[in-house]
Amino acid sequence: MSPLVIEGRIGEAGRTVAIKDSVDVAGWPTRCGSRAFEHAASAQDHATVVKALLDDGWQIIGKTVLHELAFGVTGINEWAGTPVNPQAADRIPGGSSSGSAVIAAQGRVDVALGTDTGGSVRMPAACCGVFGLKPSFGRLSRHGVYPASSSLDVVGPMARHLEMIVAAMISMDSTFSTHKPLGQLRAGLVDVSCDPAIEEAIRDEVVRRGWAWEVVKLPLLDQAFEAALTVINAETWAAYGHYTGQGLLGSDVEARLLSAAKTDAVALQAADSVRVAFSEQVDRLLERFDTLVLPSLPRLPPLLVDVQKGESVIDLTRFLRPFNLSGHPALSVPIPYPGSSLKTSLQLIGSRGEDARLCAIADTFL
Repeated sequence: MSPLVIEGRIGEAGRTVAIKDSVDVAGWPTRCGSRAFEHAASAQDHATVVKALLDDGWQIIGKTVLHELAFGVTGINEWAGTPVNPQAADRIPGGSSSGSAVIAAQGRVDVALGTDTGGSVRMPAACCGVFGLKPSFGRLSRHGVYPASSSLDVVGPMARHLEMIVAAMISMDSTFSTHKPLGQLRAGLVDVSCDPAIEEAIRDEVVRRGWAWEVVKLPLLDQAFEAALTVINAETWAAYGHYTGQGLLGSDVEARLLSAAKTDAVALQAADSVRVAFSEQVDRLLERFDTLVLPSLPRLPPLLVDVQKGESVIDLTRFLRPFNLSGHPALSVPIPYPGSSLKTSLQLIGSRGEDARLCAIADTFL
């Protein structure tokens, strides 16, 4: 098996797209990066988003590998293969949509589809230096996407160029259209603790574009992160817990699933309360600002060797997961990291349903 893409071609020549291997493409098995699905039968039907892309003339060039069961943030996968981060081969590619981010960053496709339950589009996009959009929850159909049931997960595109993100969204969603914001943009810079160089880079980008901005607080951001972890744990255990104890899973995913099994109804109820309160908090800020701005990642992607030695990576999604919980559209935008050839990433948050406007706002960074 290729460490990046399972080869294949479907469709006539046109704009090209790669599909994360947790999304059905008729005629190909969906293995979700796991030995547990090694002998899966070929999908009988295309996922709804795949059919929409094909109907609009896109050419599927293959399916991409991922962090096993889309339940991890490093992109390291000993069974399916670990893609190499094009901008820093010694650093993690990010997960779970690792192969999609890598092939997009390489420029081998116009767009790559991923899924985002806790940052799984935006994180690898940030690691690999490309754009990654998590649409508003429920905007795109999840029919034919694994796991079948989720209150957090969305399908989202990644690309080197923002216009390709927009093109893919238009193909997948007939209500999505190009949009240009009017007047001076107002940005709320969310007060968070991160690498000072990333904070400096984000402020420089906002100032250079003449946005009106002020620092704002999201007091429930940390609680929303924990609540999102609670929900993803419960829902992933429900979907895949029965594969534990059979030698079918990588050690990291097996351990995480067994820990997730301990999530109880009390914790889920508390998480739902945080979901409501945090969503309202974000909505109130977006009544005052066109977008909220914060880092995609609090630091540069860690070195592969350090992660393999046991370095904790859960903090990498602390600015990403909260917006899966709230359902707001979120876009990772690559920007220069000061004093380095590497790119870091800022994250733009928009009002629910205003995905096209969020992309137009991001266009001012080009």
